[in-house]
Amino acid sequence: MYDRFNRPITYLRVSVTDRCNLRCTYCMPAEGVKLLSHKDILSFEEILDVIREAVSLGITKVRITGGEPLVRKGIIPFVEKVATVEGITDFGLTTNGIFLPENAVALAGAGLHRINISLDTLDPEKYRKITRGGDIGKVLTGIEAARAAGLNPVKINCVVRNSSDEPDAVAVRAFCAERGIEARFIHEMSLADGCFTIVENGHGGDCRNCNRLRLTANGMIRPCLFNDIQFSTRELGIREALEMAVGMKPAQGSVSSNGTFNHIGG
Repeated sequence: MYDRFNRPITYLRVSVTDRCNLRCTYCMPAEGVKLLSHKDILSFEEILDVIREAVSLGITKVRITGGEPLVRKGIIPFVEKVATVEGITDFGLTTNGIFLPENAVALAGAGLHRINISLDTLDPEKYRKITRGGDIGKVLTGIEAARAAGLNPVKINCVVRNSSDEPDAVAVRAFCAERGIEARFIHEMSLADGCFTIVENGHGGDCRNCNRLRLTANGMIRPCLFNDIQFSTRELGIREALEMAVGMKPAQGSVSSNGTFNHIGG
């Protein structure tokens, strides 16, 4: 698939839930956000149907996101089914890492290729404050579990306020370098203000070369994170929603007022 700007669309990010076990300060307010009703969230079979159709149209890379994807019951069997879809050459998952210690081996066994883990600081107290209660020890154990399970390359997503030269980011970079792990630095974003930059050591935010679509937890295909355009797979049908999203993909991001990171998938 090519959009109207001749960009090949080969990447589908799939949000399987808007639920998360953390309340990161840059993602949601302390009181949380209004969650989708269970009837509005796509079933795993519905998601699989979207993935299969997307792959038939040229998608080769699939990434599972949330919310936090590992909080959804049945995620391991779902990953196993996605891994059997012919045509997927790059299959990843993004997680906050809290549930990785007990799930890394199962994810690798189910066919997941690689994993991205969020880690914004190595200071346990700062981590608790940023995540409003998270245990960094579980994340660090999860990182080692992912490495041992062969979910490589393991990549660390580190959110920074202004620069990757900030002390916490410098510490994360050194931590990753010591272990042969890739570090990516993501500047804090605002959907409503249209505030985003290209991810350091990554591809997100590079509008000129954007190759991605997003499937939200409630079945919307969004061609751009920073835009309100979306097409319902339930109302339009999967193929129509995918093709319309590709056809309407904007040249670059602007602002979004009708979504939140926890169900769009970041």
